[in-house]
Amino acid sequence: MLTEIPYEAGGQTMVGTVALPEGDGPFPAVLIAHEGNGLDDFQKQRTQRFADLGYAAFSLDYHGDGRPLTERDAINARLTTLMDDTQLCRSVATAGLDVLLALPVVDPHRVVAVGYCFGGTMMLELARTGAPLLAVVAMHPGLSTKRPEDSVNIRGKVLVCIGHEDPIVPIEQRLAFESEMRSAHVDWQMHLYGGVKHSFTHPREGLEIVPGLEYNVDADRRSWRSMMMLFDEVLATQRLS
Repeated sequence: MLTEIPYEAGGQTMVGTVALPEGDGPFPAVLIAHEGNGLDDFQKQRTQRFADLGYAAFSLDYHGDGRPLTERDAINARLTTLMDDTQLCRSVATAGLDVLLALPVVDPHRVVAVGYCFGGTMMLELARTGAPLLAVVAMHPGLSTKRPEDSVNIRGKVLVCIGHEDPIVPIEQRLAFESEMRSAHVDWQMHLYGGVKHSFTHPREGLEIVPGLEYNVDADRRSWRSMMMLFDEVLATQRLS
């Protein structure tokens, strides 16, 4: 069952969505960050999907009021604000993590995170704070950061899944990210999907009206399997120190 949780972050009231497995726990936990349009119904269902697999799942909100944005100008303005202010971006992500960790059924030693689109960018920024995450998965994220030197603080494993034909993440950005991960000695992977564009995990109607965005069922399934393999790996070993 999905439940809304209001909380404060970045000077705004956010409304996230939580779903829990049956039982008393403690459960492994996953923090989920939505795509750029906001916490829509499809993305809320991801929360339930994780709960059905045995995770305490919390989808944070980074726009406010738990409402998706429908106008492209409003979406771009909000994302620009978060991209330009690294500290704000990280504080909003940290507030979501704090909500998840405060759930009494959560095992704080078995926490992972996944973000989609800008949500993936945000989860990478959260990892750069040294947050106690065993793994971070970023699905079709932007890979640039104003503070790449902070990647030395990443404590868990990193998986990035990107479409090779994603016009929002050019090859130069991918190469810079690779260099950043190597320099910081992060345990990282990058999976590229040939012929795939941006936002390949979200089959929402009207996606085709935005240039460069396109759902891809094969990349969606493959990236999900890759994510779950990584989560299974880190939750089994629990080597975060």
